[in-house]
Amino acid sequence: MANEMIWASLVHLSRHMWSDETNEPIWYLDPPYNPCNCIDVDYWDQYMKFMAEKQYNTVVIDLGDAVKYETHPEIAAPDAWDKDFLKKKLDEIRALGMTPIPKLNFSCGHMTWMKVYNRMVSSPPYYQFCADLIKEVCELFGYPKLFHIGFDEEVARKQPYEKALVRGEKLWWHDLFFICKECEKWGARPWMWSDYFWEPENEQIFLKNMSKSILQSNWYYDRFTEWPEDHFKRYGFRIKTYEIFNEMGYDQVPTSSTWQYKMNSEQTVAFCKDRLNPEHLKGFMTAAWKYTDEGDIYALMNDAQRLYLGRRKHYPETLK
Repeated sequence: MANEMIWASLVHLSRHMWSDETNEPIWYLDPPYNPCNCIDVDYWDQYMKFMAEKQYNTVVIDLGDAVKYETHPEIAAPDAWDKDFLKKKLDEIRALGMTPIPKLNFSCGHMTWMKVYNRMVSSPPYYQFCADLIKEVCELFGYPKLFHIGFDEEVARKQPYEKALVRGEKLWWHDLFFICKECEKWGARPWMWSDYFWEPENEQIFLKNMSKSILQSNWYYDRFTEWPEDHFKRYGFRIKTYEIFNEMGYDQVPTSSTWQYKMNSEQTVAFCKDRLNPEHLKGFMTAAWKYTDEGDIYALMNDAQRLYLGRRKHYPETLK
């Protein structure tokens, strides 16, 4: 994977990144909070085989509380997978020709999975918790070359819950670099979402402080063309971020999705291939924000199919 482009799909083993038991459903017909993650193994297997058929080479797995960790068994969801079963599933992914990459989201906006530790951010118990899990997960995944650390959407307006927690500038950077060093200690390159850069007050701070050793995934899920002018003024900077990162020499894995617009993946691949230096364009990822269960399996497959179509059109040489 080191010398080939990444073609990845984000898959959720845990779905406890957002609301918890204190919250009402965010949308009118949303189901209430469920302490279980409700992953259907048959549909999990089905989606892995589908990705392999579409010649994906990377599966990014959002672990959260869906694993029975030895170091912190207290956070495990009731239906968490034990480590032996997860190892079996990771071996099956490798047998299909894909590399499994772990993801733990350390953003204060997406840490319901941490249970009691999500109220201990930036304290000694929190740092020990993070270090313990990173070490254990790296060992579990056979010391992967990459480790996705999340770090997205840590803003108060994205947390309409009982509490909102946002680290100040110095603390955010301190904690980011702490997490990154823990990943690097075990041979994994940290990989993060890039939307901290979108906040106007953060742009210059980001360009000054962000290490180029951290792999960036800017994400944008809408159309690239035919925008109403007012919409472009609000969201156009997210597209421009790809070009700014390119100019600054950051390694990137642009992330697309069918979550908002069905043609987004094809347009993302076209836009980035045309404008980004291939030396720093490390691949593409798609994120359906759906789960491997009966209700979402076809949405997941459609999402993977769309990135595959973009790849087939713009990078046919990467397909067998």
